[in-house]
Amino acid sequence: MVKEEKIKAVEELRQLMNSYRVIGIIDIFKLPTAPLQEIKSNLKEDIKIKVVKKSILLHAIKSREDLSVLEKYIPKQPAVFFTNLDWCKAYTKISKLRPKVFAKEGDVVAEEILVKTGATNLQPGPVISEFAKVKIPVGTEGGKISIKKDTVVAKAGDKISKDLASILRKLGIKSVNIGLNVLAIFDGGMVYTKDVLDLLGEKYLQKIQDGFNKALNLSIAIEYPTRHNIGYLISRYYQNAKFIENMIGGVKV
Repeated sequence: MVKEEKIKAVEELRQLMNSYRVIGIIDIFKLPTAPLQEIKSNLKEDIKIKVVKKSILLHAIKSREDLSVLEKYIPKQPAVFFTNLDWCKAYTKISKLRPKVFAKEGDVVAEEILVKTGATNLQPGPVISEFAKVKIPVGTEGGKISIKKDTVVAKAGDKISKDLASILRKLGIKSVNIGLNVLAIFDGGMVYTKDVLDLLGEKYLQKIQDGFNKALNLSIAIEYPTRHNIGYLISRYYQNAKFIENMIGGVKV
């Protein structure tokens, strides 16, 4: 990029920064182009995403003193989003967009992957041995490979092998969800970093649920009545009373 192009790119970025109230920093390292374009398309006009070079972004930020706090959050391969939505609404909207992509070797499966029975577009040949490696039963039908039985090839928490990744791609099965890695959001002089942003996502809701379950179990164990556990306690007391009644009834005097 020649000097004139850099100056133009910096100026365009400055204008965007001055046109929107909320600015977010995204790390797009290893993010495929297709899901990024899909996310950008779904956000439409509410949130504008721009892929930029780190050097250009650093220069643009220096034009506004209040944005200097974002400098330490800029990754090697950044993108920036701009919006006039509240930062919380913007992040929630972005985090819900997780397009499916082809799994790669080493990816951890979030949910079960099922390969369904039916014909494929694959020609018989060496690929049949690849199906055997991942334990998918196949045959031939109409000159094409056909899968003979619904097969769960991976469960939640499993790691994708090289062989499985290859077969899933050949079958056109996209099994991994991928989203934007937002590192920081600037809104009205405040910076909301990843640890805060995570509180808005499913991880935080799961933590709340886990905490509630642990508290419920503890309250039942120590027999401390609450409106949430009273049903459990009454059931326990009833079962205990029945047990004592049976024991007494079985005692001979």
